[in-house]
Amino acid sequence: MYVATKGGEAAIEATHGLIAEERRGDTSVPELAIDQVRNQLGRAVDRVMTEGSLYDPDLAALAIKQAQGDMVEAIFLLRAFRTTLPRFGATQPIDTSKMIIRRRISAAFKDVPGGQILGPTYDYTHRLLDFGLAKSDQAERVAPEATATDPTMPRVTDILGAQGLMQAETRSEPEAEPFDLGRQPMSFPADRDQRLQNLFRGDEGFVLALGYATQRGYGRNHPFVGEIRMGFVEVVFTPPELGFPISIGTIEVTECQMINQFQGAKGIEPMFTRGYGLAFGQSERKTMAMALVDRALKASELGEDRDHPPQDEEFVLAHSDNVEAAGFVSHLKLPHYVDFQSELSMLRGLRADALKTPGQEAAE
Repeated sequence: MYVATKGGEAAIEATHGLIAEERRGDTSVPELAIDQVRNQLGRAVDRVMTEGSLYDPDLAALAIKQAQGDMVEAIFLLRAFRTTLPRFGATQPIDTSKMIIRRRISAAFKDVPGGQILGPTYDYTHRLLDFGLAKSDQAERVAPEATATDPTMPRVTDILGAQGLMQAETRSEPEAEPFDLGRQPMSFPADRDQRLQNLFRGDEGFVLALGYATQRGYGRNHPFVGEIRMGFVEVVFTPPELGFPISIGTIEVTECQMINQFQGAKGIEPMFTRGYGLAFGQSERKTMAMALVDRALKASELGEDRDHPPQDEEFVLAHSDNVEAAGFVSHLKLPHYVDFQSELSMLRGLRADALKTPGQEAAE
């Protein structure tokens, strides 16, 4: 129960001043600039954009600065701003097969057509603190240019699909408008478009924990990373006044396609099945976890038993949103004086009844 409170405006205003003072920190140290956050804390910016459901590196950097690095608070700020924006329409689906590649790897094929492109990654670094980063006079490094995709770099799942070994992905109603979680409340049972949107916006830690659980036997999947590709894709929109598609820019995304074994079921022949993950920026851990959970949530449609939490769509989708979860947990800080006094009175009455002798109870 939520209990309304009155008064305290002066105290609340004072906390705003304290927050600003804490955020600024030592005034002898130069203030953190938005472009510094955007360029040097890129993975944090990518996460805030993904879970905030808004691709804007500058606004995500501003939210991180305003929230003092609190990722969930920054995501809340960006998502709240998103609700104020006008909606012009829906773009065409992005085509990741035409991605301008910065990084592309496959754990399923060593000699994948087009080759492996390691790109920027922590995978091959020693997890040792680099004290050289504490120096401000480091030599500037020039990042290599992205690699344009060509026909010799097909998606691994497309290769398997051409051989009839990969489950085909089709919409039950091809002409139906995709579910829009930003404008519609969740509903159950959920189609895959709603599930993927939910996992895209979902808290990385929560989705990662569920993905980890599937690997520990709570999902019955044996996955292979078919392909992870990261780079820039074109965004295409058809303005109603023009009637034909135009490119409105590019965004950086990470895509993971996980290949999973499937031994077949009644009416379904043995094949590889797919788990899919997509996120803004360089977000490999999120997309891999998302792909694992996406595959686990296919249990019912593939005739598999739903024995574990990662396979329960209502459990997963209803608890993945960190903004909603943080709000519900944080509301416990609000005054609950009346509720607690009621509980306290009831408890005292129960204890008094428990201390009564049988004779006292009979007399009453």
